[in-house]
Amino acid sequence: MCPLVHKSKSPLTDQTKFQPPPPMAPPESDSVEPVTPAGRLFLLPEMNTIIHCAFGVKNKIDIDSTRSVIKNSLMLKHPRFCSLLVRDKNGREHWKKTDIDIDQHFIIVNKKTCTDDDDDVDKAVNEYIADLSVSTPLDMNKPLWEVHVMLEKKCVIMRIHHALGDGISLMSMFLASCRTASDPEAIPTLVTGRRPDSGKEGKQQDWRGVILRVLKMVWFGMAFSLEFVLRFLWVSDKKTVISGGDGVELWPRKLATAKFLIEDMKTVKGAVANATINDVLFGVISSGLSRYLDHRSPKALKEGQQITGMAMVNLREQLSMQDLSEMLKNNSGSQSRWGNRFGFILLPVFYRKSDVNPLQHVGRAKTMIDRKKKTLEAHFAYHIGHLAMSLLGPKAAYVLNYRVLCNTTFTFSNVVGPQEVVSMSGNPVTFLRVNTSSIPHALTMHMVSYAGRADMQIMVAKDIIPDPEFLAKCFEDALFEMKEAAAATV
Repeated sequence: MCPLVHKSKSPLTDQTKFQPPPPMAPPESDSVEPVTPAGRLFLLPEMNTIIHCAFGVKNKIDIDSTRSVIKNSLMLKHPRFCSLLVRDKNGREHWKKTDIDIDQHFIIVNKKTCTDDDDDVDKAVNEYIADLSVSTPLDMNKPLWEVHVMLEKKCVIMRIHHALGDGISLMSMFLASCRTASDPEAIPTLVTGRRPDSGKEGKQQDWRGVILRVLKMVWFGMAFSLEFVLRFLWVSDKKTVISGGDGVELWPRKLATAKFLIEDMKTVKGAVANATINDVLFGVISSGLSRYLDHRSPKALKEGQQITGMAMVNLREQLSMQDLSEMLKNNSGSQSRWGNRFGFILLPVFYRKSDVNPLQHVGRAKTMIDRKKKTLEAHFAYHIGHLAMSLLGPKAAYVLNYRVLCNTTFTFSNVVGPQEVVSMSGNPVTFLRVNTSSIPHALTMHMVSYAGRADMQIMVAKDIIPDPEFLAKCFEDALFEMKEAAAATV
């Protein structure tokens, strides 16, 4: 059994993830497509994972114009966004094409549902999303997506079931409906680039270097794969004030936003030899969590105590925006195909007192990530889950995933957004943020970069972490101190 850090279910007895089962329908070859293994996992009632993508706009929202953009977008040309979830006589899930009534998917949020503080847009939007994240499943009698429009806050929230795709797929889909603010006819792009080709690198090295690299990959791969297996079996983090556990996914949530400048991250990156933006980001998480824990329980933790997270990793070879024609090929073998194609790595961070040199957090993060890069840990996690789904079914895969979640402390993901300002229906987008519905972790963090900024949504179980705004400030202060330390080294 996984450790039951908090054994009781939701303090609100009426909050569950119950949803009515999908309708039964015999599959027809011309209109029915089987749900992918990952999709079947996300569709389990116990999992039922929904992605929330919130974006603010500069000007007043024109409902008719927004509805028209969605109706004519690539999204409604993709089969999964115009299909019902149905089951055959054996209980196997399928997507069955249906006609779309766009009005059934639009929900206008009245002012009364928001906070009384009309000037605080972030607080209003975050409160609304936090409530959706626990208690509001999607209607299974229509395609699994919704658009919530908060007119007073100039914000649109897209709710999309994770079975339809992952963050990279959905970011590509969202950008296909946008245009750059500087050129109303141009589709936004993401940063281009591909993963390094190890074969080409190997040809430039002598045979000793190649053998050494392979041996390191095998060694670190075995070590991290063993750690993954042990996490599934019995190894778990020691309990802290931010620990979740069995049943915590049903607890009420709070949401806060930490805001960063990409330029500040680049300044810190330049102060640590060969560091990357991801190294800086994980260093910020390490420092920020140490600050928060030092505030909440200054004498409870030992120096160097490990706190383990699960970091989501995109496994597609193509790192840039997916080619739109490829996204429409359901059965394409392309590495950039639509759907859920991600694994995860175990991300250890260590508690350090606040008086530690802030750049040391980045140095330790770099060392850890460099080792991870020498492994196939994310691929291992992905294929283990796929194998469990194929051989044992979604219930077994869910148990595997759930136990690892119970034995770790937090979840983190990072999605790259457009570098330039984009607009939807001619209305400039002011912010772009993402989070998912709740899981057994009491702390989940989802970051999206956009137009020189990076916003991290911090979702917490509010009965465990009552002050996510302070936690967000811990992360922001951590980057500020790193930038000051980096400037002092020049």
